[in-house]
Amino acid sequence: MTVSTWTDQDTAEAQRIWAEYQAEYDLTDQIGQTAGIDPKTGRIWFGDSIPEVVAQRDAEGFDSPLRFERIGSETYYRKGRRRAVC
Repeated sequence: MTVSTWTDQDTAEAQRIWAEYQAEYDLTDQIGQTAGIDPKTGRIWFGDSIPEVVAQRDAEGFDSPLRFERIGSETYYRKGRRRAVC
């Protein structure tokens, strides 16, 4: 699968896998880390950053696209900054 073949179903499956994993395991000690979810295999890799997760995946011989989640956060990355209200 290439990035261009990523579908809404892949997103939904990765979200389902991640929700099930969070319900089964206590991730308190991993808050702030990155999780990379493979919707095709159900495999999840953990690391301090996206490049670290990708390197782990690559080292194990996988090359499928991943959905990334920041543990303990609703969003992985938020662009921009907040402006102070005067």
